[in-house]
Amino acid sequence: MAQDPYDVLGVKRDASQEDIRKAYRVLARKLHPDLNPGDKAAEDKFKAVAAANDILSDAEKRARFDRGEIDAAGNERPPQPPPGWYRDHAGGGGPYTSDAGYADMMDDDDLLGALFGRGARQGRGGGQFRMRGGDIHARLDIEFLDAVNGGTKRVTLPDGSTVDVTIPPGTREGQMLRLRGKGSPGMGGGPAGDLMVEVSVGEHRHFTRRDDDILMDVPVSLPEAVLGGRIEVPTPAGPVMVNVPKGSNTGTVLRLRGRGVARKDGTRGDAFVTLRLVLPDAPDAALEAFAESWEAGRTQNPRAGMER
Repeated sequence: MAQDPYDVLGVKRDASQEDIRKAYRVLARKLHPDLNPGDKAAEDKFKAVAAANDILSDAEKRARFDRGEIDAAGNERPPQPPPGWYRDHAGGGGPYTSDAGYADMMDDDDLLGALFGRGARQGRGGGQFRMRGGDIHARLDIEFLDAVNGGTKRVTLPDGSTVDVTIPPGTREGQMLRLRGKGSPGMGGGPAGDLMVEVSVGEHRHFTRRDDDILMDVPVSLPEAVLGGRIEVPTPAGPVMVNVPKGSNTGTVLRLRGRGVARKDGTRGDAFVTLRLVLPDAPDAALEAFAESWEAGRTQNPRAGMER
């Protein structure tokens, strides 16, 4: 018997959807089969967490569970008769004391709809009912550049099977990708549910994302900063040549149009390069001699105004 989804995720019954999402992500990251190879207990707990999240992350399913219309596994529960129903209709004199009366009740499509949920159907000749399968929820960790440029990754489902997921260009942290028809199979020939994949984007050692723009720091040497010139810098779409203005300081920002995050319409955001002046690691006698004899450098006060 499936556990109460609130207990599985460790949240209160009045928890917000954000609290539920956070609780699921923490548990899914801890128990994911890829991180616990061969651990059957962790795999079973991961399946329970995924099933609980399937109920509570869907507002409609959560409401139906809270009302007692579905159980913790997402299965339909028969509707409960109103208070006093058995007392009023037991024994003689009631409206359904004959076989014909019960036959009338069982022919009622509305009753079947209540028993089997929205989308259920049954013919008067006793045919099968049709029901859409439930949605399956999974989590997928992707690299920064796959989120920016798009790509294809394989996700492991709670039952151990795998599905290839297309990552759209510009995918964001926490974005939910829907794969229609990849969820649980339907009943009675009903359609399958969907696979809902929550994306977690990793960090990059050089790039930071701001909306559809990319920010990066690029080191430059003293001659490049003083004299200017062309240097190669990385971007998510590949390296490009950039002109460094003569006399550039640390903090100088260069804008590279169309070198940022890919968008659905085929355009891209921009990349912003912040220059960082870097001196040689090893001592350089010639540079030290120049600094000693450089009169303008002696009179310069780069910290002017900091005392205010």
